[in-house]
Amino acid sequence: MKPPSVRLLITCLWTALLLVVTPWAHAEKTDRDKPINLEADTATVDDAKKISIYEGNVILTQGTLQIRASKLVVAEDAEGFQLGTAYGNPASFRQKREGYDEYIEGYGLRIEYDQKKDLVQLFSQARMKRGLDEAHGNYISYDAKTEFFQVLGGKETATASNPRGRVRTVIQPKQKTAPPVAGPATLKPAESIANPREE
Repeated sequence: MKPPSVRLLITCLWTALLLVVTPWAHAEKTDRDKPINLEADTATVDDAKKISIYEGNVILTQGTLQIRASKLVVAEDAEGFQLGTAYGNPASFRQKREGYDEYIEGYGLRIEYDQKKDLVQLFSQARMKRGLDEAHGNYISYDAKTEFFQVLGGKETATASNPRGRVRTVIQPKQKTAPPVAGPATLKPAESIANPREE
């Protein structure tokens, strides 16, 4: 059995990272029904192979979703599901969370999204941010179907302040809602008490 302090740390880390690393599960649901707008310097579309390649200052928007990359490759499988890979220095995505006035942001030298698996993966210098909470690592993945995520460190993320390339997270304290303030009481005469003068 783990000591309580370790168990508490693991629970806090799990909860915090689950809040940080959930871009697709809590993404604005109406985004999927909106048109995709794509800008790039060049576009190559091969309908026979069902693959599209966009290069040069690529900007994709769909509702609140925005992806920026130097190169974006989109392939479609036989069932019509798409696999998108964004490359950049870094590539990034940003999307509004469903029901909140808040955005999820992700960065990596390569970002992959598998529509069939509902899986997002960020490779090399990976970072995800929600509000002021952040997770950094060499690799971040999130499976929206199973709500399983993983953050891995590595020598690729080593810096002078983090020479071992360890996973780093920043978790801001959450504001607690104050109990509602009761308004002033309204006084009125009781109807069931008899007037002593009448007795």
